[in-house]
Amino acid sequence: MKRIVTALSLMSASLCMNAQSHQFDINTSKAGAPIQSTMYGIFFEDINYGADGGLYGELVKNRSFEFPDHYMGWDVFGNVKLLDDGPFDKNPHYVRVGYSGHSDKFSGLQNEGYFGIGYHKDAEYRFSVWARVPEGGEATLRVMLCDPGTQGERQQFAEEKLKINSTDWKKYQVVIKSSKEVDKGTLRVMLDRKSATVDLEHISLFPVDTWKGHENGMRKDLAQALADLHPGVFRFPGGCIVEGTDLATRYQWKNSVGPVENRPLNENRWHYTFDYRFFPDYYQSYGLGFYEYFLLSEEIGAAPLPVVSVGLSCQFQNNPEMCDAHVALDELQPYIDDVLDLIEFANGDPAKNKWAKLRSDMGHPAPFNLKYVGIGNEQWGSTYPEHLKPFIEQVRKKYPDIKIIGTSGPNSEGKEFDYLWPEMKKLKVDLVDEHFYRPENWFLAQGNRYDNYDRKGPKVFAGEYACHGKGKKWNHFEEALLEAAFMTGLERNADVVYMATYAPLFSHIDGWQWRPDLIWFDNLRTFRSTSYYVQQLYSLNKGTNVLSLTMNGKPVSGQSGQDGLFASAVTDKNSKEVIVKIANTSNASQQVTLNMKGFKGTHAGTVTTFSADNLDGENTLDNPTKYVPQTKDVSMSGKSLDISIPAKTFVMYKFKK
Repeated sequence: MKRIVTALSLMSASLCMNAQSHQFDINTSKAGAPIQSTMYGIFFEDINYGADGGLYGELVKNRSFEFPDHYMGWDVFGNVKLLDDGPFDKNPHYVRVGYSGHSDKFSGLQNEGYFGIGYHKDAEYRFSVWARVPEGGEATLRVMLCDPGTQGERQQFAEEKLKINSTDWKKYQVVIKSSKEVDKGTLRVMLDRKSATVDLEHISLFPVDTWKGHENGMRKDLAQALADLHPGVFRFPGGCIVEGTDLATRYQWKNSVGPVENRPLNENRWHYTFDYRFFPDYYQSYGLGFYEYFLLSEEIGAAPLPVVSVGLSCQFQNNPEMCDAHVALDELQPYIDDVLDLIEFANGDPAKNKWAKLRSDMGHPAPFNLKYVGIGNEQWGSTYPEHLKPFIEQVRKKYPDIKIIGTSGPNSEGKEFDYLWPEMKKLKVDLVDEHFYRPENWFLAQGNRYDNYDRKGPKVFAGEYACHGKGKKWNHFEEALLEAAFMTGLERNADVVYMATYAPLFSHIDGWQWRPDLIWFDNLRTFRSTSYYVQQLYSLNKGTNVLSLTMNGKPVSGQSGQDGLFASAVTDKNSKEVIVKIANTSNASQQVTLNMKGFKGTHAGTVTTFSADNLDGENTLDNPTKYVPQTKDVSMSGKSLDISIPAKTFVMYKFKK
């Protein structure tokens, strides 16, 4: 009997220990480090058809016939010839379409778009083309929206006619209304029988309803998804594409501004990078260029952060000793001039600078208020600081208020990382860009990554990160939960971490090469990943200042004895709220007591819970809101609140102070 009683006592004690509350001591009376407005943002890389075929609203592929295979994306029929003495020097190719020679035979072209062209029922589409009738007369174009997959019906379901009547090159346009919903349609441009011969260049089709109504605009639902994040910073135009496969294919911002019809094509370094996801038609039209990036930054309220070449092409693809892959130090001035001219383009006086005048001529006389510039991407070794130094010297001299961002290389730790951080300190960059695509165990071990960083050194820009599950390199709830846990450490160390951006941003469901990604889409629909909702929760609830949150005097960062708990707390001086974020990464429910020092009386608030019935579960195009955070009202009396956090769950408590 005594043994039974003892056993029961031990079992009871064990249960009490397992159920004991973890006390979080939160000092709401003393605001800590300020949280930067740039703390949570977005990073755009033109991968996974993120620009052309994605965010950029153009529906026509190879609209100026400048792909190396000039008819790639096009089916041509009848009397069509390719010529190369067109009106735009950077895009000289065009087609001449003439009478087929037979009354029952047509001449024209058909474009396949990007994995087809998506048409929404009752939506309007703006067709435009630069055209002329070289021999005089009048030509009539039949512009058709087509559904090649239709059964037993006409392929063309909407049509408008467009008359071309000048021997000079002019821009013509017509609006066509779609009568049906089609996800993989085509655009057909056909010459009426016996019309005059016509020359066609820059054949384009956009939804009329783009983001903010811009004619050379963004796809509205994708831009809205960015705006809904309320990002504080927008890094563009990418990482590796800035470097290019080689110097010739690096991203050159000056080619991406000015009249859209005369922006030259550029190879996208991702189109053949992955042999298992090979897309030989992946090029950059530059239709989404630096002007559009700056404008989008302004419209979504994010600080623009352009990244420019430091004169080093992609080191993953090029031996550093190859003289043709990297610019010699004594030949860097044109690259430095590009940075100086970019600052003028963004901020300069149109009356005093030609690049500022170009910005004004494009429709934005006021400056874009550029404050940051990233120089280089994932470079490493001594060649990077050697190249970076003259950039810093000249930018500092001419524009001392511009913040310069350097890099710690492609890895989150190790030899190159350990070498570059001291070099960045020597060069006195303002921020250091760290990248980490890592598995679950890395994120679980990094809750206190920034606790011991030098508070006086350069600040941190966590410029590219995502949890890449081991054997699960795709979007699913568990990796989003671990990102949420990791981000408590970013927030707690806001005096060191000034910026953080998940990556990559976009992915076409038919054209992905890299995953996980934040936002997925096809030609008509989109869904926001579970990682998206974590980023949104942090961005919308970043507060203005950090609050001290400890358990037994230590930060709650997944340390031994903390049962997989991660937590951070902030206050918002504007809304007078206290916000507590907690991630329970363990397999068991955890009891927590929130001990709010400085709280008295009753406080109204909310609790937001983000969880899933399947750790591998994810939102999809067919079920885009399967896993989304849920919010309900809650209140607390006095200074403490006992809560139970289910296993594998992220919660956020928000109380009026």
